[in-house]
Amino acid sequence: MALTPSLPEAQRWLRQATSDLQAARNDIRHCCPNWVLFKVNQALEKALVAAVFCRGKAFVGHRGLVGMAQRLEEEEPELRGLVLDMQWLCDCGMDGKATQYPSYHPFPMTPSEAFPSVDEEEVLKKAQKVLVTLKDHVGRK
Repeated sequence: MALTPSLPEAQRWLRQATSDLQAARNDIRHCCPNWVLFKVNQALEKALVAAVFCRGKAFVGHRGLVGMAQRLEEEEPELRGLVLDMQWLCDCGMDGKATQYPSYHPFPMTPSEAFPSVDEEEVLKKAQKVLVTLKDHVGRK
């Protein structure tokens, strides 16, 4: 299904990003930090796509979330700091693959065991900050 880059499409993606972040919030302190990190990844990926769509541009390819943030930050000076926030989240373990697949970890570790020290609340605070930044950006278009 081909998507038409537009403000209404961007807003639709932001609604789903907000829902995904709420799902991550529902998982904190339930012994599954990998799911919190995965859902944050999903939320922010959608929010970044929304920021691209609101500019009337098609979402082409995927250079990773930090790459997407870099491109947006280069084109939209008011998004300065987005890359640093996204990199911080990635350094905490936010990832769409390592949070789900054992092959991304040394044997015998599984994703559910790989992120014991992540501060889920700090991750959610930073993710909320990024989401608000991107919502505000889309709202100014």
